[in-house]
Amino acid sequence: MNELLTKTLYQTFHQSKSAFALTDKKIASQLRRLISPPPPEPESKPTPPETIDRFKQRYEQLLETDWQDAQRDIYPVELLFDNPWEDFFLYYPAIWLERPKMWQRMEQKKYREFSPEIDTAGYPQYYLQNFHYQTDGYLSDLSASLYDVEVEILFNGVGDAMRRRVLAPLQLGLLDMGLESAAAPKSTNPKSANPKSANQERARILDVACGTGRTLKFIRATVPKASLFGIDLSPPYLRKAARLLSEDTGELPQLVQANAEEMPYRDSYFHGITCVFLFHELPATARQHIIDECFRVLQPGGTFIICDSIQIFDSPELEPMMEAFARAFHEPYYKDYIRDNLLERLQQAGFEKVDEQTHFSSKYLVARKPKARV
Repeated sequence: MNELLTKTLYQTFHQSKSAFALTDKKIASQLRRLISPPPPEPESKPTPPETIDRFKQRYEQLLETDWQDAQRDIYPVELLFDNPWEDFFLYYPAIWLERPKMWQRMEQKKYREFSPEIDTAGYPQYYLQNFHYQTDGYLSDLSASLYDVEVEILFNGVGDAMRRRVLAPLQLGLLDMGLESAAAPKSTNPKSANPKSANQERARILDVACGTGRTLKFIRATVPKASLFGIDLSPPYLRKAARLLSEDTGELPQLVQANAEEMPYRDSYFHGITCVFLFHELPATARQHIIDECFRVLQPGGTFIICDSIQIFDSPELEPMMEAFARAFHEPYYKDYIRDNLLERLQQAGFEKVDEQTHFSSKYLVARKPKARV
């Protein structure tokens, strides 16, 4: 009975978030047409009802998978209800104050506009963009403060649920390496531990483009004995991550500001690497450089997991929606990303055993670095 009640609460929780997000988008769209009417776009075919129904099924399946992973002790049930409530109540009004500026930037096609106090020296050119038309791109404290709330609205309340899909393959990869610290804290599943091959070495896990730290927060709840690391280009986002990760007990992850194309880590250092919602915001060459770097710093037998947007190969029927997303949110590299063969890029770097999955609107590639030959 308790499990049924908890699941009902979980489903209601996310359905409420979804309803709120859809209402927010509808009101924002109507208000924009009044304040700053968008230029006319070429007529596009309406989305077929069967495609909409399939998308709704994906949403429901994502919630079911999220629930089942918690039931399998991949991570604590409490994570299912984790939400940036403080950010929501504090910063949601600021989202509405920011939107007219974004609409004006969209109308004037200003993609590289930064405030005079923002120091842009030393960043790659592809990073100096007003991604999502937001003020000062990813280089302001305001952007870092609004980000988690905006992601939940964008993904109709399941942004975190999509992030959590990296946790099961990450834990499985660590357990396959015989790392004792990979076992979930309250696991009762005999398949989630391997005492015969348990390794006392602590798992070292890197989150590439760690942003505000939410993925690291979920990883720490899943493998609390692991040593965690995060790398990101944005100082404001790293400051936000440090504050978020300081709220919970336990060892703090080591956060570093650096370009993931040239990571400041030694070869074969990490047992697991995650990368969430980064690759669609990179040009093709940078994607390959980061994949190559992840291969370099990963131990033989280690696991590398990419979570990002679905691609045309996965859902060709959603191509019009993908194209519209690139236009609406100023994603300059997204059109290239949705046609890029990430599997080939991983194999080119040297990875093997690449598993591909899709959950709702996200795609996952789980790759292993070949074990060292004896």
